[in-house]
Amino acid sequence: MKLKKWLSALTAGVLLSTTFAFASSASAEDKAKTIADESIYDLLVDRFFNGTGKNDDEQVNAKDPEMFAGGDFDGLVKKVDYISKMGYTIVSVGSVLETEKYDGSMVTSYTALEPHFGTEEEFQHMLNTYQNKKIKIMVDFPLSNVSPNHEWAAEPGFVASTNDGKIQWDLTNTAVQDKLIESASQFVSKFGVNGVRLTNIESADTAFLNRMIAALKAENEEIYVITNSESDASFDAKFYADTASLFTNALKNVDLDTATLEAHIDEAAAGTPVLSMTDTIWSDRFTLSSTEEGMYQPTRSKMSIASTLLLPGVPVVTYGSEIAMNGAAGAEAHQYYNFKTDSELMDYIGNLNSLLNDSDTLRAGEFKWIENDNGYMVFERKSDTEHWIVVINNSSKTKRVHLPVADIGEGKEIRGMFDSEIIRANKDGNYTIILDREMVEVYQVIDERGINMSYIVALSLVVIIYTIFMVLVMKRGKKRRAEQVNKA
Repeated sequence: MKLKKWLSALTAGVLLSTTFAFASSASAEDKAKTIADESIYDLLVDRFFNGTGKNDDEQVNAKDPEMFAGGDFDGLVKKVDYISKMGYTIVSVGSVLETEKYDGSMVTSYTALEPHFGTEEEFQHMLNTYQNKKIKIMVDFPLSNVSPNHEWAAEPGFVASTNDGKIQWDLTNTAVQDKLIESASQFVSKFGVNGVRLTNIESADTAFLNRMIAALKAENEEIYVITNSESDASFDAKFYADTASLFTNALKNVDLDTATLEAHIDEAAAGTPVLSMTDTIWSDRFTLSSTEEGMYQPTRSKMSIASTLLLPGVPVVTYGSEIAMNGAAGAEAHQYYNFKTDSELMDYIGNLNSLLNDSDTLRAGEFKWIENDNGYMVFERKSDTEHWIVVINNSSKTKRVHLPVADIGEGKEIRGMFDSEIIRANKDGNYTIILDREMVEVYQVIDERGINMSYIVALSLVVIIYTIFMVLVMKRGKKRRAEQVNKA
């Protein structure tokens, strides 16, 4: 028994030392997070998962894309591990306010929750469930463009105009402004959400928006406030209307111009949080554009999501991107989530986000382009403690990049995080990285390790001890059989 215990302890020690020897040295510093440290998974409650049928009524018909499909807060609770596995740090759940339409675009109240989604208690339970998993919850709050049946519609001086069946508040009216600020602040205070996305802000002036942002942060100083429109207000991240189209046009096929991405990327790398995405809840799906190009969708999805996550910016990924969900803007793009669809991409996203969540440097270190030529993007992220090289080969050919020893350093090795490739300096004085077409790899630059002799010695000891153990067991068994024969 003592031999068994010794063998087990030694084996565990060798495995532990191996883990430390080969694990990435990346580690997140213990500091307050900003939105630049986050990644956002953007979904619609109604289109995700129906956790309980008790909310369903005659307005629920999953086969009619214009009607409620049955997704609810309980469904999000039941799928928390599914989302958590992908490693996103914020889940944006859209508008959860009472509405006449599944996507929250016809809000009728700023105080009541949509009954099809669940009760206040179920909403709070969902929030707590995700927050316990270290995932923040963000909600949409529309400042205008609501249902004509909204509870404020009869208030004198509140309605400025009506368009396409929706009413627009007079956002120059201080009474309207004050009521909106009060409603949003009370929502944040009551439920403790981690973020608010203000939508339909086009007719709101900067001063009003800044007043609302300040009021929300007074309720929770750590809350994130963003928007889906361009604005000069003090939002936590900048939104550019052309971002999604720039990413789509650069990634929907191979060998496309990726220099067009540099303006917003370089701004993000310089320290301004900029929202990055290939599509949005309100736009055509990225998959629609790549399908029109005749491209293989699993690969396109991988390239688009990896680029969104790894390039500088705050990534916003629309639900279903990991299963190549398709469709034109509106109900067609808001398909009910198909959990039966195989998605190898989910594990890949989880691994990428794990690297990003564990490394401040990979997310926000000093950024430098090494190459950016028609889909072939190579860049580095550096800090005093870490050095990373990211290669995104969205081209039709295998590509290579030569990194001079003078730039990388003597006695270094470059290790691939996904295929475990080890690259050392060659006789030409370069570290040469070769990557196949339509592939992405993240490399870490570390001190050259050489042969791990302590590991080899320990492993050899385990083999020797195991061999001795097996010999002793066999001898003991032979002796026992001999004694049984003599007794007989």
